Amino acid sequence: MGQPDSGTGQVPNASAERLPPGQRERRGWPVTHYGPVPRFRAERWEFRVFGATADGDKRCWNHEEFSALPYHTVLADLHCVTKFSILGAEWGGVSADTVLALAPPAPDVTHVMVWAEYGYSANLRIADFADAHTLFATHRDGELLTAEHGFPLRLVVPHLYAWKGPKWVRGVEYLTADRRGFWEERGYHNIGDPWREQRYSYQEEPGDGPAL
Repeated sequence: MGQPDSGTGQVPNASAERLPPGQRERRGWPVTHYGPVPRFRAERWEFRVFGATADGDKRCWNHEEFSALPYHTVLADLHCVTKFSILGAEWGGVSADTVLALAPPAPDVTHVMVWAEYGYSANLRIADFADAHTLFATHRDGELLTAEHGFPLRLVVPHLYAWKGPKWVRGVEYLTADRRGFWEERGYHNIGDPWREQRYSYQEEPGDGPAL
């Protein structure tokens, strides 16, 4: 997640209707993450879809195969829980819809767990994952992601706080019951809607997530 935003680079006249409550527009793209930046090795990299798949089998792609999937772009904002927002970025990569079509979930799947390097994870409702703007990003504004920003793959879920879109993604697990991810187990809100300022678990209402 990184440290809270210092305010340097703040844009004073941000468009209010584009910003969720408590957010400030930020020029540039601060690096925020927990732990070290992993070293990418193309020959060892694999993206997996597993868990409650429709046919019970897992699906795997190596880096070359995943890079050959249809390329999709989304113009979307990014809202960090540390209260900065980046507006109007163009994200490019593989849509979650493509992954769902190639590796369908079982009918009773309600959530997904997105897995990343070092065992990092983030849980999402299946509807959030299946949203038309959810994307496994490889590029931002036409440029390949840097290692610090998640190369070779990060998830972008524009309508949720950015921690719900992990960097260095390696796979998706289909779940038939919700299970908290890394930050959700450590006090962050299970859903993470920035427009409702769902930042922390103490704000959760009944039904928002499994017990801590």
